[in-house]
Amino acid sequence: MERTCLECGEKLHGRMDQKFCSDQCRNTYNNRLNKDETTYVRNINRALRKNRRILKELNPQGKTKVSRRQLESKGFDFKHFTHIYKNKEGKIYYFCYEHGYLPIDHDYFALVINENI
Repeated sequence: MERTCLECGEKLHGRMDQKFCSDQCRNTYNNRLNKDETTYVRNINRALRKNRRILKELNPQGKTKVSRRQLESKGFDFKHFTHIYKNKEGKIYYFCYEHGYLPIDHDYFALVINENI
């Protein structure tokens, strides 16, 4: 039985478990196979990094209060965060890596940094 490269179809020579004729064909095949998943993850990571940058920029001292309008004007996306933290009083903080925010009354947010991460 003749073995051929999974990417370009060229005849394979050598090891019996060989699937590709070259590193380029192997990389091209795997990149094409993972393209949709990679794009999805890349877009989420981009949104998380942007949110982190915004929180960091608006909170240089480590603790401050900002309005929803301030966050939204910089392009903050409330749908993307890395994790949540619920404190003893039941307040829920949303984090983008070490930078977080706590929704407080009247469309304001308390910004914090968790330096223990």
